[in-house]
Amino acid sequence: MNLPKILPPHLIPQFKKIQKFLSRYTKRAYLVGGGVRDIVMKHPVKDLDIEVYDIDDVRFDKLMKKLGAKGVGKTFFVYKYGNIDISLPRIEKKSGVGHKAFEVKLCQDEKEASKRRDFSMNAMMLNIFNYELFDFHGGLHSIKDKTISMIDEKSFKEDSLRVLRAIQFSARFGFKIDKKTLVVMDTISLEDLSKTRIFWEFEKMFGAKNLHFGLYYMFVLHIFEKIFEIKSEERLFCKSAMELKKGCAAFENELYPYYFLYIVANITGWNIDKILKKIEAPKSYERAFKNQPFYDRDISDKELKIIAIDTPICRWLGNYKRGIKQRAKEMDIWHEVFDGEVSVSDVIADGFIKEEIKKELRRRKLKAIDV
Repeated sequence: MNLPKILPPHLIPQFKKIQKFLSRYTKRAYLVGGGVRDIVMKHPVKDLDIEVYDIDDVRFDKLMKKLGAKGVGKTFFVYKYGNIDISLPRIEKKSGVGHKAFEVKLCQDEKEASKRRDFSMNAMMLNIFNYELFDFHGGLHSIKDKTISMIDEKSFKEDSLRVLRAIQFSARFGFKIDKKTLVVMDTISLEDLSKTRIFWEFEKMFGAKNLHFGLYYMFVLHIFEKIFEIKSEERLFCKSAMELKKGCAAFENELYPYYFLYIVANITGWNIDKILKKIEAPKSYERAFKNQPFYDRDISDKELKIIAIDTPICRWLGNYKRGIKQRAKEMDIWHEVFDGEVSVSDVIADGFIKEEIKKELRRRKLKAIDV
């Protein structure tokens, strides 16, 4: 394996510098976590994490300073060099409430250290010097089988965030969660998770290509009840899942993160504003859902023009439905709002002022649509 050639260009010089630097002090340094998974799956590599063995924490701190790496989580022995995290191998034990409430101890055994990972596909290790792959927990099999499976039930249950991680991984990769893992996940309370952490995981799912997978596991794991305090009906869930699966290929890239909530909230009748508040979604989500009518049927040209009075159809979240984009382009309302050959200057010339201008402008446009 020629690992440097697999990495994105901006990471190659950083990786080579670390590789050369560490080679003087140890033969056991490994790429770990999602980076190894992405390499195996031949997905674009976004992040790299390196775990360094045979060096104690005091010496490691001195070496990291010599390298020019900055400590970003010294309690967890984590340093950052450019875009690459470098850390010591550790084992963790839950010590309190919250995602970061863990006691940490150093560990020099690869298999034992890898047990702290969440899923088998994320627990593989790749030696940065000879590129030997260590797979103690069946990660290669999980990837081949397209399955998400936990490693150790006891440690898995100590971190409730893993429930949401499994869901977003399923939606991103189109993987199923194995039955044993699913049963354990359903017993885990999510009350200790902050709204920020919850949103971060949902945001990863909102951009996924298999949104119906994510919705399915949100339903069977009662995520709607646990986080949003909303009862989910199977009939509406099935309808939402089908709509997501069918429409996904036509989603516009710029709007992609918003389609999931738009479709599910509208089909179920849930209040989108309340959902956004529950997860403290950023203001960009509020803006995206403003002036967003939903049609659970075929939509006429007249209705398309009415929508386009307020927003061009390229910004309407219902634009994924069959034929909408083509029709909107033919009517010149895909990138532009519908003007109906009505101008603001004409309205002002007729004596309308302030808020009356907007109302009269809309009235005239509606009249133009009816002609």
